Amino acid sequence: MSAPAPALPRTIVVVEDEASIAEAVATRLRSEGFSVTIAADGPTGVERCRELQPDLVVLDLMLPGLDGLDVCREIQRERPVPVLMLTARDSETDLVVGLAVGADDYLTKPFSARELVARVHALLRRVERRPAPTSGTLSLGAVSIDLEARRVVLDDRAIHLTPTEFDLLAYLAQRPQRVFTREELLGEVWGYHDGSGARTVDSHVRALRRKLGNDVVRTVHGVGYAAGEASADEGARA
Repeated sequence: MSAPAPALPRTIVVVEDEASIAEAVATRLRSEGFSVTIAADGPTGVERCRELQPDLVVLDLMLPGLDGLDVCREIQRERPVPVLMLTARDSETDLVVGLAVGADDYLTKPFSARELVARVHALLRRVERRPAPTSGTLSLGAVSIDLEARRVVLDDRAIHLTPTEFDLLAYLAQRPQRVFTREELLGEVWGYHDGSGARTVDSHVRALRRKLGNDVVRTVHGVGYAAGEASADEGARA
């Protein structure tokens, strides 16, 4: 009996216009066993993703030709793919918009190669361990969540959520009496177990509230988040 063929390396596209950063990221990811292709501008990044159908995209926010937000919209329109966004800015608006158009997480420059690799592995593990669709429909006020179809409806209107936003909402909605810390949510939804990335949770909660209303997730100050109605004060400050 012949041995099974070795698995093909997973493919990552790095879209980054700073050559030194792109090469450093690619070299480190290749050392981890990934097949890596670099694109130096937005349009080329979209084309490489279309050609290669990568397992993950590392995407700079500021790009020539087409910025990272537009690139993210384009590649997510064609097929869902995990996106780790890189940004030289730490503007909360930029980060929320980036997550809203389909990025799963972000790193602010400068970042360590070790942290980048940890985030990449965690995002890929999350895709692999995503459970089989659970049947049933959950309700949070006027929001209806179809777990099997991964569809969310607000007041009879379908609302588009990114895969990460849906995973976070469904996880909380299935445990409506439970308050989760940011670290717990990072571990269960993102697969991060080192405690880093707490602002990622905050940004995704903001995105959910912007799309579905403040009462979809409540803040328990000093603890974390839970499904259910938030006060106006909580919604404003979280």
